[in-house]
Amino acid sequence: MALVRWGILGTAAIAESLAEGIRLSSNSRLSAIASRDAAKSKAWAERFDVPLAFGSYDELLHSGEVDAVYIPLPNSLHAEWTIRALEAGLPVLCEKPLTASAAEAREVLRARDRTGLPVAEAFMYRYHPMYDRVLERVRGGAIGEVIGVHGVFSFMLDDPKSIVASSELAGGALLDVGCYPVNLARLVAGCEPARACAMMRAGTVDNTLIGLLEFPNGLLAQIECSIECFERVRAEITGTKGSIVLESPWNPGNRRAEFILCREGATERIETPGANRFHLEVEDFANAVLTGAAPRWPIEDAVANMAALDALIAAARTGAAVSVG
Repeated sequence: MALVRWGILGTAAIAESLAEGIRLSSNSRLSAIASRDAAKSKAWAERFDVPLAFGSYDELLHSGEVDAVYIPLPNSLHAEWTIRALEAGLPVLCEKPLTASAAEAREVLRARDRTGLPVAEAFMYRYHPMYDRVLERVRGGAIGEVIGVHGVFSFMLDDPKSIVASSELAGGALLDVGCYPVNLARLVAGCEPARACAMMRAGTVDNTLIGLLEFPNGLLAQIECSIECFERVRAEITGTKGSIVLESPWNPGNRRAEFILCREGATERIETPGANRFHLEVEDFANAVLTGAAPRWPIEDAVANMAALDALIAAARTGAAVSVG
């Protein structure tokens, strides 16, 4: 069976999860790692049993030893290295958010169109089978007409030198973790938001942001994200006849997962199959590389997500409602 030879640009912590997804995959193998620090890439390669270690990203891209790359670099570098990889002839799975702005995302889209190569944003949670069951209930009318989505993703950032705290590296709560509830709201709505309102507590970056997205079908989504709060991770989809509560919306379990269906007079915990979402993400993208099929989530979806994120941060900065797109 043909295998996609993966290379990873950077040794960020999230790369370890993707490496495990590759290890579990039937259509992939991890062939190379690159870092600007050659000693660091060599140590990472030894730790994860990777055959090749490079001391620069360009070396990996032009080595001829990989068929696709994963990019877990700081947000400010996503667009540049995604485009450089595509222009080097390599399909790209880029960590979320795809870029630091919608304008950059559209540049990636144009590079995809020029090269004809697959590129996708790594929102791994969408691949988990729990979401197939959740969307079945939502689309099937189990909670009636959907009125709202409320998503919270907050944690206490202890390291002031973290890339998440750097405006130069496109850090901040919204791009780091707020992108998840925005992404979920769009998935549930099935369309793109028309307008955004938001307020924030800001330091060098947006430390806390609370926003509202208005969708043309009437759905309202409340987004809460913070890097200065006690950890809270939760989502709820509310309708005219009930609600669905997701207690672990972006990290559903490998062994088992569940969500709560609340309706008048009844609350039901619905168990779903577990799965390693990084594994499923890798399998899907590698299949696109091997067969020419489109990735499950097209890059146009990532461009739309960035447009919503742009509108939220603009609304928070100006104090006015902002049109999306």
